[in-house]
Amino acid sequence: MTKSFPVLLASLLAVSSVSAPLQVIAQEAQPLDRIAAIVDEDVVLQSELDRAISNIKAQYAGRENQLPPDDVLSRQVLERLVLVKLQVARAQGSGIRISDQELNQAMNSIAQQNGSNLDALRQRLAHDGIDFNDFRASVRDEITVQRLRQSFAQSRISVSEGEVDAALKQQATAGNQYHLAHILVALPDGATADQIATGQKKAEGVKALLDKGELDFNAAAVRYSDSPNALEGGDLGWRSLDEIPAAFAQMMQQMKAGDVVGPIRGPSGFQLLKLVEVRDATAAAGTHTVTEFHGRHILVRVDDNQTDAAAKAKIDTLRARIAGGADFQAVAKESSEDTNSKGQGGDLGWFPADAFGPAFGQQVEGIADGGVSQPFRTDAGWHIVQRVATRQTDVTSDNQRAQIRETIGRRKLEEEYNRFLQELRGEAYVSFRSGDRAENTATPPQP
Repeated sequence: MTKSFPVLLASLLAVSSVSAPLQVIAQEAQPLDRIAAIVDEDVVLQSELDRAISNIKAQYAGRENQLPPDDVLSRQVLERLVLVKLQVARAQGSGIRISDQELNQAMNSIAQQNGSNLDALRQRLAHDGIDFNDFRASVRDEITVQRLRQSFAQSRISVSEGEVDAALKQQATAGNQYHLAHILVALPDGATADQIATGQKKAEGVKALLDKGELDFNAAAVRYSDSPNALEGGDLGWRSLDEIPAAFAQMMQQMKAGDVVGPIRGPSGFQLLKLVEVRDATAAAGTHTVTEFHGRHILVRVDDNQTDAAAKAKIDTLRARIAGGADFQAVAKESSEDTNSKGQGGDLGWFPADAFGPAFGQQVEGIADGGVSQPFRTDAGWHIVQRVATRQTDVTSDNQRAQIRETIGRRKLEEEYNRFLQELRGEAYVSFRSGDRAENTATPPQP
């Protein structure tokens, strides 16, 4: 197969799947397509598994030696497909639905991200041997999973101002960010002593292979890690100390690029952690400034009581009065229909260009200080805006707090959501089919 079409969602092709009722598949598709796994009331078809494996291999073209043996890769990809099925089912059970309009917008966005249109995307997928309807269904599943994660984060993840303050203080003294990768040997909830010993022995065995140089870290992650990002080489991206679990945070400051530590027992199992590289967080963050405008506006609304034509005629008259020398603030106090700013002569204070939408921002940016725009339309009605002044504002501190809040939240979400996935997987009925044999499992098998 030729290289798969690049997409906006990184894991999309790797988890490509199509949901279908078990009864329908059993009756209609079974003569043509084997069942690879039964997942509660759903199934993973062998064709889905084959297609996902082909896509993974296409992504590793030229780096095939990093992939595990075919039987191990097949099991890893099948587990990923199972998790997608379970998440989609949980999302749907929670009332999460992706409308056709949302899906169409996502498909168009994917096409645009790749410099083409939907017809060209369809043709490219066909050239790569990917059915367009299958691809569309996988996009729907991916969006559904993202929506489930968002819902999970909103309901269970919170970051206090105290946590942000503490992280800022720590960052001021540490000043570094760390590019990390990891290998996870997962343990089930309530693991027995034998399971813990087996997991530790496996993690130590992987570490020994790395120490001897028999396998590089990325290849070992692909082959042995139980983490959802195993097929990405276990890459965790850049992390500040506040994003690194306490068990590893102190070690990071003593390590140099290329070092691997572990195995260390964590909430999900035993982990090996690699420090890929280090950078200065202050230099990476830089200084952030934004252009802010001090402006005033006059609004004439379009609503049930005033047609678009009538509102346009009124704003044209007001614009003509101001052009003839009338004071903008006086006209705004007299005629503006924005009740929030009318009493202040239309004054909106200081704001960035995108504060009131793209149309408003375009008009403000397009005039000079002291200038008045031509009438323009927004969802609210017809406007004219006067740009009073411009300034550059340093928002570094605000950005730092926002970034730290996001990183702490992301770390918490990662930990909590991985535990949620383990619970979801452990509670599910999953039956793997291999030829005429069936393997039932309630927890992910070890590679």
